[in-house]
Amino acid sequence: MSPSGGGPVVIEAPGRLHFGVLDLRGDLGRRFGGIGAAIPSPSLLLDVALAEPPLVTAEGPDAERAVAFARRFLDRAGIAGGARIRVRRAMPAHAGLGSGTQLALAVARGLAELYGGPRAAADLARIVQRGRRSAIGTWAFELGGFILEGGRREGADEVAPLLARYPVPASWCYVAVVPNAAPGLSGEAEADAFRRLPPPPAAEVETVSHLVLMQLLPALVEEELAAFGAALSEIQRITGGWFAPAQGGVFAPGPTRELIPLLAAAGAPGVGQSSWGPTAYAVLEGAQAARALAARAEQWIGGRGRVFHGSFQNTGADVRLQPA
Repeated sequence: MSPSGGGPVVIEAPGRLHFGVLDLRGDLGRRFGGIGAAIPSPSLLLDVALAEPPLVTAEGPDAERAVAFARRFLDRAGIAGGARIRVRRAMPAHAGLGSGTQLALAVARGLAELYGGPRAAADLARIVQRGRRSAIGTWAFELGGFILEGGRREGADEVAPLLARYPVPASWCYVAVVPNAAPGLSGEAEADAFRRLPPPPAAEVETVSHLVLMQLLPALVEEELAAFGAALSEIQRITGGWFAPAQGGVFAPGPTRELIPLLAAAGAPGVGQSSWGPTAYAVLEGAQAARALAARAEQWIGGRGRVFHGSFQNTGADVRLQPA
């Protein structure tokens, strides 16, 4: 593949909230599956430029991971090229917001634009070896909005299929609280945790799918936030129990476990923990209510963490080629 020419590629990728998994049993041939949604803040902003091969460099936060992802993409795509990466804005790492997947996909997409490689997020994820359990971040990078994905078949290399994607109503907002706490599991530690987790009861797996199909999705389509939030909170309670042996409870111990009931008591229709945490989140109606709840959350954590809020993002990553 030859370089496309031109200037650097600028990519802004959304964060994502992971709302829960569908099935840790795999009785029907697939495991995991999940639901989640893209959020505009926190987000990732970086640019990727050509460099003389085999030079691959990066500057800014997460620079070391960016270099690793770039080298993986170039090697696996068979591209004899170089890259210069500048991470202008990073997301909190290992916080349940999908920072690693968004960084990997953004770096890969930038290189694909420069060298003419594949651009579809599922192809990029396979090349850089992301989306091996959850594909929420991959489809959020591609499309934004609310995502339902169907899990992976044992031994398959494909990213989990997209089953449904819907725009989140413009008036629905989120508050994401990222306390200074132990990072969520990732990498080999996460894989080991999944190997050790006991299979959840089949009845609970069936209940989660029933809630998703017959309450969560219809409420999203018909913009009934109370029903959506009730289903989401119940899914979080059930699936949190599946992860309790690995994380020490239905929700991560410490500030995350303390924050979730506070968010619910403040009137948020839907609350939970994103992935392994420590991010706690609330889904609620209206920008004013989100601002007010975010301000209360700032007081609760007392400077020991960060709070983000806004409307959900119904578009995927923004990719722009700058002039040479």
